[in-house]
Parts: sequence; C-alpha cells; structure tokens
Amino acid sequence: MKYTAAHWGAYQFEDGAEELQPLAGDPNPSRIGKGWVSAAGDAATRVLKPAVRKGWLNGDKGAARCNDSFVEVSWDRALDLAAEEVMRVRATHGNSAIFGGSYGWSSSGRFHHAQSQMRRFLSLGGGFTSSRETYSHAAAEVLFPHVLGMSNTKLQDQMTAQPLVTEHCELMLAFGGISARTAQIMSAGTSYHEVGPWIDALAAKGVRVITIAPEKGEARGEWWAIRPGTDTALILALIHEFVAARQHDQAFLDAYTSGWEKFRKYVMGEVDGTAKTADWAAPICDIPAGNIRALAADLHRSKSMISMSWSMQRADHGEQPIWAGLALACVLGQIGQPGTGFAFGYGSTSPVGRAAKLVPWPSFPVPKNPVSDYIPVARITDLLNNPGGVYRYNLQERTYPDTRLIWWCGGNPFHHHQDLRKLEAAWCKPETVIVNEHSWAATARRADIVLPATTPLERDDMMLNRRDPTLLYMSALIAPMGAARDDFKIFADLSERCGFGEAFTEGRDLVAWQEHMWAQCQEVAEAHGFELPEWAEFKAQGRFDIPDPQERRIALEGFVADPKANPLGTESGKITISNQAIGAGELDDCPGHPAWIPPTEGAPLAEGEFHLISGQPETRLHAQNDMGSESLASKIQGREVATLHSEAAARIGVAAGDIIRLYNERGACLAGVAISDALRADCISLSTGAWYDPQIVDGAYLEVHGNPNALTLDKGCSDLSQGNAAHTCVVRVDKWSKPLPALTVTVPPPFVTKS
Repeated sequence: MKYTAAHWGAYQFEDGAEELQPLAGDPNPSRIGKGWVSAAGDAATRVLKPAVRKGWLNGDKGAARCNDSFVEVSWDRALDLAAEEVMRVRATHGNSAIFGGSYGWSSSGRFHHAQSQMRRFLSLGGGFTSSRETYSHAAAEVLFPHVLGMSNTKLQDQMTAQPLVTEHCELMLAFGGISARTAQIMSAGTSYHEVGPWIDALAAKGVRVITIAPEKGEARGEWWAIRPGTDTALILALIHEFVAARQHDQAFLDAYTSGWEKFRKYVMGEVDGTAKTADWAAPICDIPAGNIRALAADLHRSKSMISMSWSMQRADHGEQPIWAGLALACVLGQIGQPGTGFAFGYGSTSPVGRAAKLVPWPSFPVPKNPVSDYIPVARITDLLNNPGGVYRYNLQERTYPDTRLIWWCGGNPFHHHQDLRKLEAAWCKPETVIVNEHSWAATARRADIVLPATTPLERDDMMLNRRDPTLLYMSALIAPMGAARDDFKIFADLSERCGFGEAFTEGRDLVAWQEHMWAQCQEVAEAHGFELPEWAEFKAQGRFDIPDPQERRIALEGFVADPKANPLGTESGKITISNQAIGAGELDDCPGHPAWIPPTEGAPLAEGEFHLISGQPETRLHAQNDMGSESLASKIQGREVATLHSEAAARIGVAAGDIIRLYNERGACLAGVAISDALRADCISLSTGAWYDPQIVDGAYLEVHGNPNALTLDKGCSDLSQGNAAHTCVVRVDKWSKPLPALTVTVPPPFVTKS
C-alpha cells in the first residue's frame, strides 16, 4: 500500500493504480478529494512548458500583462531570464523592491512546501518584502496578542477539546455556525475528519446548539438568521441583559480581566447615552428583543460555550465580534472549565479542538529574511498602487515599499484577494512578475515568466502535521506532466545562477533533504517519548501512527487555575476587555474595547440590494481542483452556483438553473441559480474559488465564471489589523437572458512561436 496527502485529507493506493481511496479509518472523507486526480491530469489547463509573456520580451514592462500571449521557451532560457531579472532588480532598486508572495496552500508535504522553498531562495539572495497574517483570520492574529497575550496559533493549539464540549456543554452559541464543509481542510494535511461526526455527537448528547448566521449551513438545532455584520450588536445586548440583571460574574471579571468597568459603562450607555439593550439591538440584528432576553437567561443558567467562527472577523470591523464574544464569555465566567468558555474556529478547519497531542515536527528551513519590510497580507493592491504611501497597522505607522518584481509560488492572489478588477489594474505596475505554477489559473495568465511546477501527486514527500497523529510517506501517483519540475529543483537551479547554489542545497539533493528531515523527526519523537522507524523502513511502510495520541486540552485552563503563576502576555497579565494600548491608538475603526460600528456598506440595504455571502466551497480548496470532475459537475451551465431564497428568486424573476448577473460599482459576474430557504431572503450565497475569467461583454466588464471576488470590498477591516473585509459586500442582481460568453479559463492562454 502507498499513501499520499493533501490539505483536504489523506489517501491510499496500490502500485499501478490511477485513482485514490480515502485513508482507512477516516470517518468522514472530504468531497474535495474526489476531483483531485482529474484536476491534476487536465492537460488543457496544466502549464506544460516554461513560458514567457510576449509583451515582456518586447519590453512593455507590464503594460499588456493581463491580456497577452506567451512564448514557450526551454528551461535554461526561462531560468536564465528569471535569474537575470532578480539580480537586475536587486542591483538597481534593492531587495525590498522584490515582493515574495505565497500563501502556502499548494502542498501538504513538508519538504515540497512552496512558500518555504521560495522564501529560502529569496532570503539567501539578500531578502525580499514579505507579507504577514492570513486571509483566513488576520483580524484575530493581530487582536489576540493584545487581548489574550498569545498568538492565534497558540490559542488554536489549546482550544478546548471537542469531546469535552460534547460531555459538559449544555448550550453552545455558535456565531457563524460549525461546519463539516469548511472542516474538510487542514493546513499540512489530515488523516481523518472529525467535525461531521462531532456535530452528530452534539445532537445525540442533547447539547443545545444555536447557530447565529445569515445562512443555516449544517445547523442541526436552532438557527437564528441574523442580519450580516451585526453580531457585535447582539453580543453587546446579551451582555447588557446580564449586567442589568446583576447576573454577570463579577468575581471572574475582577480576578481574570482588566478594563471591565470602562466597557461596562459603554454597554450601559453611560458613555454615549445609548444603552445597548435588547430593544436597541433587535432592529439592527433583525432578531426579536424577547428572544435576546430569553437567550441571556438561558446562557446564565447553562454550562455555555461561546463559539466564534473564523468568518466572523472577515468583515468590516472584524475585530469587534470576536472581542465582544470573548467579553461575553468573561461575563459568563465559565472560561477555563471543561466544555465551556470561549472558542475560536470550531469547524473552520479540521483540527480546532482536536483531542490529539501536539508534536512540533521540522519543516524545510528558511533563513531569516534580511529585509524588514512587510505588508499585511490583504494589502497587496495597496502595496502596488501606493509605493511610498503611509498606512497604519498594529499601532504602527508604516510605509509601502516600491515594488518592481513580484515572485509568486504556491498560491493564487486572483482567488483569495478582494476586488479583483482593482488588483488586476495594480498588477500591471511592477516591471516583472514571475510565478511557479502547475496550472494556467489566473495568476499564471497574468505573469511574465511562468515556471511549470509539479503537483503533489507527481512527487514524493512527507505529511508531517503537528496536529495530526499520523505521519505519511507521500508517494507519487503519476509522473510529472509535460516539463514540470519540483520547486526545489527550480530554486536550486536559480540559486546556482545567482551565485549561492551551495547555500541553497547545502550539498543535498531532494532525497538527501528528506532523509535529513526524517532524522530531525526522530529526534523530536525521542524528546516526546516514542521512537520512529529508520528512513528506509518508513518509506517502505508508508505510514506511522503516533502511540497514545489522545490529549484533551481546555483553553486558558492554566491561567484560570493560577493567574499569578500563569499570567497572560497582555498589558495587565489578564484578559483585556478594554485595552489601553489599542485605546491610545485612537483608531476610529477599532476603539479600545468592543463596540458596535456599522459596516461600510449594507447598513441598511437599499431597495433591490442583497448581502453577498462568499464562503468556502464544498467541492474544492479555495480555487484548487476547480477544473476537477467534482467541481465541474457542481456548476450550472459551467458557472458557479449562487443560492437565493425563494422570495428573492421570485422578486428577481428567476428559477433554479437560470443564470443571473450580480453587480455593484466594483464589478459584475455571472452565476447559476439554486434556490433554498436556508438563508435570509436579503442574502445571496456564492462560494469562492471559481477560476477568475473577466471579459468585456457588450462593452462592459463581466467576470463570466462566478468568482465573487469580482464584487467584494478591498479594504482593511480596520487600521489595527488591516485584515480582509470580504463578508461586507452588497450587490444587485438581474436575470441574464443573453447568450452565455464562452469560458476562457478551461483552455490554455494564447501562444505564439516568436516574440
């Protein structure tokens, strides 16, 4: 038996097989994996040879970057051009003029980790401008060190174990819901999917789960269809109910928090004259005041968990709902106890709350970046549009460097960024864009030098995930397609041309590097009380399961047990309900305590407008596998599916299977219609990840495939975190009755034989 893995699961196959089977023992295998092999084998969309954009060869410096043809060249020619360009930009403009973009999701293998390979190459060459945080939870990544004194990663690692919630919790308030759909994935791979069975276990145990979300999703219990972007107002009203009834846990607040009194005055209206009552919140949230009061009483009498999904903070003022949710958990006083308190990320990805030991396996080493410049990850368009521009981030004032070269590897900003039309215009400003890419997705089509990379199915690697109890030797299922090469080989050859080949490889080839990393794994295992087999044995077996892997953790348990011995790394050593440093920053969009701030758009909706919900898809990871069989089969007339409430469909005059146009001042896209009453009538749900396909149709911009980021808002959710605000988006809709434009993303870009 042989094995391989992806961020959506682990798989097994026999020698000579052409298909994969989910790893034995996975209770709920991912749907995404069904389209993996077909996507990797789609020759029409694979990058088969190195290619260079015609206009770049002719010296246009990016002018035609987003609408040009390509010239296929030899590997030596492509590598020479790339190395020469990197060295030219370094010599002329300095290393900060190089932006190294990668989002790390291209492979679950720890050696062929595209982001690490690229960053090693660029760092050894003198450095580069980098990015910080993630599109997934940037607001939390910046906020939590201030209010909890720890990184989001550390908080996720100690999240209260799912079985403890099942055993002890009586009432879970799930803001954003808990979804097995989003929990299909896990960065660095997963050997099993437990969130779907956990949802079943909660229902079987009789845990009352209340989903607070504009879309029902997989809610088994009660569903409160809140108006998008108004969760903070609901939470503030719940806190007001506790304080007004004198049911808040003052002893917990005194012992474990700071800044409570200042926040209390705000909630009770002593600061601004507006008490945050249930009657105040009801018209904002579209939830009856009586329901809010009853919920507060139920929370008080129950063992309660306040659960916040990652999606909560991907919106305008995204710090506010998760900070307010933490404050509500403090008011309840049940933090640090089994199955209750505060949680962030249950169901957002598979391992949050996983009852498994954490083992810090090694990864491909990346030297320290000599360049100190960086940007918040979701500010890529601002970087390109505003060289020298000043912006605020994490209580600092920073300056955007002048970007002349972009190198992207293992990612696709034309999937995960917002307002793609705006990004497309900015993308033409740098002098050169180089990408390592296996498919002709949108970023490769908008690059100057395209270096064809292998997919994980075409190479050997290791799945080493510190949050998963299984280690896998990942064997190649298929041979590399066309002239594709591993990223390690690409960067090793480039390093040689740039004069630091030995420093990059350290004298090791691919096999020697993997054996070296396994030796480091053996040292880690020994330190954790177990023994790993020798490298040859591991390769032959293909799988190793950690002995006695179970471990149940309780979030903040040590701090609550002894706050003096285990203080938090905050300004007070406690949970900061009001934070002096944030308050001193005098940020209009993120004050020093949780607060209700109406979103930039959609408060209220005008006639004919809808809130756009752009969640994660069920059939692919981001845009990966969009050309695979599972994703293609889910589309309507080749377009991504937009789900409407039956009342909305009737108003627009469409039926299931029709095509609609969604539009706003930022752009427009087409989508196929599905109808469901499991979302609010003023909302439309359109998953992310359809390969970006903008065209000019009847003289106007139109994304014809169904990518919601043609519509979403590109702004920082606040000047504190600068995280993305994708879930704050308003659109209008009409029926599309014209002929459907042909898709261009399903075929390669145009090629010419000469420049």
